[in-house]
Amino acid sequence: MTAPDQPDTEAPETGEPETGAPADAAPDSPARPQQQPQGGGTRCGFVSIIGAPNAGKSTLTNALVGTKVSIVSRKVQTTRAQIRGIALAGASQIILVDTPGIFRPKRRLDRAMVDAAWGGARDADAVVVLIDAAKGLEEQSENLLRDSASLGGPVALALNKVDLIPKARLLELATKASEFRPFDAVFMISALEGDGVSDLLAYLAGLVPPGPWLYPEDQISDAPQRHWAAEVTREKVFERLHDELPYASTVETTDWKTLKDGSARIEQTIYVERDSQRKIVLGKGGQGIKAIGAEARREIATAIEQPVHLFLFVKVREDWGNDPERYREMGLEFPKD
Repeated sequence: MTAPDQPDTEAPETGEPETGAPADAAPDSPARPQQQPQGGGTRCGFVSIIGAPNAGKSTLTNALVGTKVSIVSRKVQTTRAQIRGIALAGASQIILVDTPGIFRPKRRLDRAMVDAAWGGARDADAVVVLIDAAKGLEEQSENLLRDSASLGGPVALALNKVDLIPKARLLELATKASEFRPFDAVFMISALEGDGVSDLLAYLAGLVPPGPWLYPEDQISDAPQRHWAAEVTREKVFERLHDELPYASTVETTDWKTLKDGSARIEQTIYVERDSQRKIVLGKGGQGIKAIGAEARREIATAIEQPVHLFLFVKVREDWGNDPERYREMGLEFPKD
């Protein structure tokens, strides 16, 4: 049972709305082709990226797509549902499934996220197991490697953050990881710097099956715009409050209207579980929520290429982590006890 919602707290619009500009591709990312190849010979398929929390899955997804489609935060486990990015390489369209980090779940929300990750891996045409090479094979990574032995189809190993460790350790790490299961290919990459990303992309392009593209060539994600915008704001909440706010928060886009002047008016609600958390989000004199709103508004406007008026509300909804409706909004299945 959830407690009644607390009164809304709004982040008022300040100054002029942000004006959009075309979103540039990320540095060191493959350029996107201008049109789908004609005359057949195209390929299209799904590739799931799985790994422990903070292994760099979202960073890798963004690097492969060539622009930002998934939120990135220092706080572990920021990806909750499956986020699909669409990468292009020659005649291949690769639909990347950026899954939540895999770990031993404790809460209901944890179970839903881990179930989503394994579900994405089982349904994909190919899987990339991503390991944080800088951390080595910790318990979470070893459990992941052990459990991944049940996956069929092509499975590649990608050792990430290789720029942070001596090269002599990489072969040892790859050998040890391969003791848990055989891999069809092994890649040494730095998703953040772009090193090795083009080689991985070329490999995946050859793995996806022949077939027509499922999306237009200029589409970078299949996430609904409202959901994507909520993820942008959630990222800004984490960036600003990563040491203060626990995972008991989520963001939903409640209204999106295009006004007569061509600008977008967007309303979003940040849900927390306690009033003390609401005060953290607001900040002294409302400065915290204003800063979050300004950063989110700027990024959303750049991406949609429209001026944006963003209004944020903070609500206390006790035990929202056990509310099936919140799971549906996040694109997750509600786990049954």
